[in-house]
Amino acid sequence: MADIKIHRDHTLGLTKARKVALQWAEEVEKNFEMECTILEGETSDTVEFTRSGVKGELVVAADHFHLEARLGFLLGAFSKTIEGEIEKNLDTLLAKSSGSGKASAKAAPAKKAAGKTAKK
Repeated sequence: MADIKIHRDHTLGLTKARKVALQWAEEVEKNFEMECTILEGETSDTVEFTRSGVKGELVVAADHFHLEARLGFLLGAFSKTIEGEIEKNLDTLLAKSSGSGKASAKAAPAKKAAGKTAKK
C-alpha cells in the first residue's frame, strides 16, 4: 500500500477554506468517482473520501489543509501521478480562492454527514 500526505498552508480563514474543500470534494466525486462525506467541526472540518482502492481524509482548518490517503495495491503503482494530480487540483482551487478567479461550475454536491461533527 502507498500513502499520500499533502499539507498546504493558507490565509483564507475557515469560512473560505470550507468553500474550497466543498469544491474539491465535488470535483473528486465527479472526476474520480469518489464518495465524499463532510464532517463539520467548530474549528475544522474533515472531508472523508473513498472509492475502490482509495481511502483518505482532507482536514480543513482556518490556516491549512492536510490530506492523507491510502492507496490500495493496484493504485499504489501510480501514487506519484495521483499525488501530483491532487496537489495540482488543490493548488488551483486555493489560487482561485486567494485571487480574483472564479471557481468552476459545481458538480453533484458532496454530502454532509447527518448528525456527525468532528471537533478538532
